Amino acid sequence: MNEELASIGKSIVINGELSGSEDLTIEGRVDGKIELRDHVLTVGPNGRIKAQVSAKAVVILGQVTGNLIATEKVDIKENGSVEGDIVAPRVAIADGSHFRGSIDMQKKDQPSSVERSHFKEKPESKASVPAASVTNDYARV
Repeated sequence: MNEELASIGKSIVINGELSGSEDLTIEGRVDGKIELRDHVLTVGPNGRIKAQVSAKAVVILGQVTGNLIATEKVDIKENGSVEGDIVAPRVAIADGSHFRGSIDMQKKDQPSSVERSHFKEKPESKASVPAASVTNDYARV
């Protein structure tokens, strides 16, 4: 097991840009931008994120406010909360979690420039998804 893993503890507060070349778990607070293109971001139960996030996969157990772009998957676990738009080929929203925003399930082979421009092209899409805690509802694909 030679996997690199970094973590940001409960008492840590970061304002600005955060990037890296390893998986990251956040239990503290991050405001700004997070970029982990080829790695997994996990927002722990105590994590509070207000940021634009780009990663291979994003797992949310805490709170995220901001847009998420993942090349593989976004997974909102029970008690996790996301307020923002998601662009990812796979999205899982657990019973008991909270989501408010839009979801665009892009295929992996589409260029990343389409993902980046998605949020700017459709600002009216937020109104089409009501604010609600997710129960057993699924996003239409």
